[in-house]
Amino acid sequence: MTLTDVAQHAGVSPQTVSRSLRSPELVSDSTRERVRASIASTGYVPNLAARNLASNRSMTVAAIIPSISASVFADAVHGLDHELSSHGYQLFIGSTDYSADREEELVRALLGRRPDGMFIVGTEHTAKANQLLKEARIPVVEAWSLTDSPIHSQVGFSNREAVRSLVQYGHAQGYRHPTFAGSLQPGDARAIERRRGFEASVRAIYPNEAIRVLDSGNHGADMDAGVALLDRVLSEHPETDLIVFSSDIFAAGALLECARRRISVPGDIAVIGFGDFEIAAHTVPRLTTVAAPSHDIGTRAGRVLLESMHSASESTQEIDLGFTIVARESA
Repeated sequence: MTLTDVAQHAGVSPQTVSRSLRSPELVSDSTRERVRASIASTGYVPNLAARNLASNRSMTVAAIIPSISASVFADAVHGLDHELSSHGYQLFIGSTDYSADREEELVRALLGRRPDGMFIVGTEHTAKANQLLKEARIPVVEAWSLTDSPIHSQVGFSNREAVRSLVQYGHAQGYRHPTFAGSLQPGDARAIERRRGFEASVRAIYPNEAIRVLDSGNHGADMDAGVALLDRVLSEHPETDLIVFSSDIFAAGALLECARRRISVPGDIAVIGFGDFEIAAHTVPRLTTVAAPSHDIGTRAGRVLLESMHSASESTQEIDLGFTIVARESA
């Protein structure tokens, strides 16, 4: 099947079919749907390599996220894909597993596929990854954090401010001995920002209180790490009445372990998470946490990328979507 066959089937010109594939935003919705239906009916497969060489556009966007399995990042990718796919763009997706070196490898590999834009979770990268992204001369949207020196555009919220609000919430609930617990590896800059937010907030809100911070070390980003962190809190800081975890995954593991040991939450110790993962609303007790607008981050990032990819302007955008404290029974 050829492009001409599709045009005859759809009752349009070959140029209209080509335009529907190359620049769908220039074609009416009804015509675009007729072309799509004819492509499906005829089994036509466009020669994307030839088209990309002719137009110097790949009609692809690369997305780099920390974890494919985490519901919050999946929600963002869904929002991103929804915006981009309606304009004919396809996603390449890579997962870093919170490793800065792995992120650098993915940046290099995905740029080799010549995407028209890139979405990347986080604002801190290796020096080489920064260089590669800047020299690629394509729109880049960094997400989930905000920085004073973005590569291009950014869509996210302040992790530091979110934790500050959690500490204020805990203080208002009457807790006086908070401990921060999580994975503070170099590849997870957002967790490090949360730690800094915790330390600054404790100094301001609890001026006479020791600053207690525990790192999960070599444990993975999983519930087992939450159990290990709970053990350390109970043994090293038994005075703790509130644990602020850097992620809901750790908090959920700790909550399940508390149930097994018949430790009352929040009676004996309160637990707060971060992220409002899907599991947060289903633990017993349900988890108090901070919710990031995951789907909106992806949606807005998609719009920013589309504007940049379709414009000759090199203007950038900074969009702060904020966060929400979700108060439930665990604290």
